[in-house]
Order: sequence, then structure tokens, then C-alpha cells
Amino acid sequence: MSETVDGPRGSDADADLLEEELRQAAAVLDPLPPALLQIAVDAYALHDLDTKVAELTFDSLVDAVPVRGAEDPPRMLTFSAGEVTVDVEVTAHGLMGQLMPPQPARIEVLGGPRPGSSLTADEMGRFTAAPPSGPFALRLRTAGDVIETEWLRT
Repeated sequence: MSETVDGPRGSDADADLLEEELRQAAAVLDPLPPALLQIAVDAYALHDLDTKVAELTFDSLVDAVPVRGAEDPPRMLTFSAGEVTVDVEVTAHGLMGQLMPPQPARIEVLGGPRPGSSLTADEMGRFTAAPPSGPFALRLRTAGDVIETEWLRT
């Protein structure tokens, strides 16, 4: 192979051509599922610098003492972001939660490949939602903040 000032002739062009051919083959043979694309878009939502990430400060699966005789106890979660605390109870019947200090908020329950449900917390900060069928996160929009919890498995 002859040499040029930039190195072996055509090596960059050949690599670019090969990369493009591989991308086209992957798009045909193994296309990106729309559900996975939606998950990626939802995960990218945290690029908003105004969004606060709520830290999980309590999880009854890890932090609580087991109760004898309780067959299916609810999972209790507490998230904190600055001055806002979100307490959530997860059962087979649904999610129940409350924001502290009490305040109204719009809440999205994000859940994997399907669109998240949207609900409103009342003036006391209380909200309920259907049970998540898999991993979920909450995105809260209060009067002054956007807060998102980490993703958890039910």
C-alpha cells in the first residue's frame, strides 16, 4: 500500500465506508425497538439542569425490620430532594404517596416502554396511582421545582 502524508492511502475513507455499511446492516437486520427508543428518550430527560434528582433515603426492603406474619407488606419508600420529601407506599393495589411539605404538584409515573401515567397531587400533597408493572420512577413538577426519583423495581 502506498503512503501519503496523512498515512496509508484511503484508510480513513475505508473505515468511514465500513462504519456506514455496518450501521445500515444493523438497521435492517436488528432494528432498534420503538419501546427501547422511548426508554432512552425518557432517560435523557435528566439532561435538564433544572431537574433535581431525589435521593432514596429509605426503602423498607433494605432498611426495615421484617414483621412476623405479614404476608405481603407494602413497600415503603422515601425520597429527598432539597427541602422536598416524597413518601411512597407501593402495594399490589397501587401507589399512594405524599409530598412534604404539603403542596400540589403534577406527577408522572414513568414506567418502562409504555407511556407514563400523569396525575395531580392535591393541596395536601397526596396522590394515588395504579400499580407499576415493572421498573418505575416519579417525575414531580411543583410550583418551583422539577424533581425526578431514581428508577426502582417493584
